[in-house]
Amino acid sequence: MPERGKGIQGERKPNRGPSAGPGNRRALIAAAREVFATEGLQAPFSAVAKKAGVGQGSLYRHFPDRLSLAVAVFDENLDELDLAVAPSDATLDDLLDAIIGQVVVSTAFIDLIWHNRHDERVTHLSDKLAGIVERVLVREQAAGRLGDHVESADVLLAITMLADVISRADAAERPDVARRAWSLMHHAFLPRD
Repeated sequence: MPERGKGIQGERKPNRGPSAGPGNRRALIAAAREVFATEGLQAPFSAVAKKAGVGQGSLYRHFPDRLSLAVAVFDENLDELDLAVAPSDATLDDLLDAIIGQVVVSTAFIDLIWHNRHDERVTHLSDKLAGIVERVLVREQAAGRLGDHVESADVLLAITMLADVISRADAAERPDVARRAWSLMHHAFLPRD
């Protein structure tokens, strides 16, 4: 039995100091996605630190609360969406498929973000998504794949509706519900004769 205050050799990771910060942050975001996808927002915050393999002090330094962590997840999601639609042949379907894929595993954070949408930490997310949607919309309308009647606000509303219906569905049904809902909305966006 080790002496009180003395850990067993090899249990403790060496402290890498500030250089560990970016890696710890990435690990915490990845762990949060996994923990909250399986256990929901009621999961203990400490479970995120444990899954990431970092101490709770590191968790709270990077993310003082659940909202800060949710914003970081959504910021990463939006960066991924931005990359997904960067190619000139990326379509609105590509964007919505990517969003659906993210929503299916991020449902725990959706309500948290929605209920805090006026928080200064959250407001930039809408602007970031609107910019991505606008780029795709202009490209799709120029190619004749979307009607001129479609506005960015329409696509953003469709995304909100999709996120809501997906987050309310049972986990096993989410992919099918998402496909069916987008299929219905997609027809409203097609060019009109």
